[in-house]
Amino acid sequence: MKRLRLLKIFSVFLVLLVLCCLASCGTQPYSSEFFAMDTVMTVSAYGKNSQQAVGSAQEEICRLDGLFSVEKTESEIYELNSNKTIAPSEDTYRVFKKAKEIYNMTDGAFDITVEPLEKAWGFYSSLENRVPAQQEIDLALEHTGFDKLNISEEKVAVNNDCAVDLGGIAKGYASGKATEILKENGVTSALISLGGNVRAVGAKPDGSPWIIAIANPDDNAETSGTLSVKDRAVVTSGGYQRYFEENGQIYHHIIDTKTGYPAKSGLKSVTIVSGDDTLADGLSTALFVMGLEKSAEFYRGNSGLFGAVFITDENEIYVTENLKNSLSSSQTPKVILA
Repeated sequence: MKRLRLLKIFSVFLVLLVLCCLASCGTQPYSSEFFAMDTVMTVSAYGKNSQQAVGSAQEEICRLDGLFSVEKTESEIYELNSNKTIAPSEDTYRVFKKAKEIYNMTDGAFDITVEPLEKAWGFYSSLENRVPAQQEIDLALEHTGFDKLNISEEKVAVNNDCAVDLGGIAKGYASGKATEILKENGVTSALISLGGNVRAVGAKPDGSPWIIAIANPDDNAETSGTLSVKDRAVVTSGGYQRYFEENGQIYHHIIDTKTGYPAKSGLKSVTIVSGDDTLADGLSTALFVMGLEKSAEFYRGNSGLFGAVFITDENEIYVTENLKNSLSSSQTPKVILA
């Protein structure tokens, strides 16, 4: 059921994006749809080298999935969690380095050592969802935090009961690498969709911005608005994307590593726009955990790095000042000033 729900979210984004492309482009893109990183992905590119570029981008995404997966036994992350030490590849080291940077800048709101908690709540395909006992949560919390990691180019090590999950950052890194490959192959107009991560490469072939839909958290068949962007990553995180219900209570998969429980931040979704794909991915999770007030303060100190759209539990829409002219919505959003 979790996978079917993710596919539904993806299909809504894909249909909207393709319709926007075909409505304004005189040429058809070369596209490839495939499954990686536990979601359906699509890479679409325009131009004479598009087929070769898309194929190379797909190969790179799948290669990175083989490195970063928490469940594939041949991955570097599985090896790290099992043996507690690895000699990391360059890509794995770069992801860990970026994850630590985001952890520090968000005061721990983004934390890849969340794996023991995700496992306790059953948020893996091999496990059943459940509400863990408080004692189990407390024990898992003892083994989270970057102080449990030792990271260098030669070696990455974790404490005995610590484990990592790159699910909150891997797709962002992969879309960034795929974007590099497309551009290296001469592609100047492309669109990459990796579940809740969308990457606009350049502009549409006619020079106009890409139109990226923001899903309505209460009904994924509807949208809460659209963003017009050029050459930017657009990443959305929300509690509606993966969850389970027990005794009338809904529990989503975005865990606050300070409490051990699904984050209760007053937000239904956070959408980040940035030129840095990996940062956008990590911040979408971090700001969801932080909530609107702390996120607004964080934006004021980092407005040159990203923009954001927030949908609250009351279905109010907030947009950062640097995105106010890019957002289109049926309701008037409230603007967060820099």
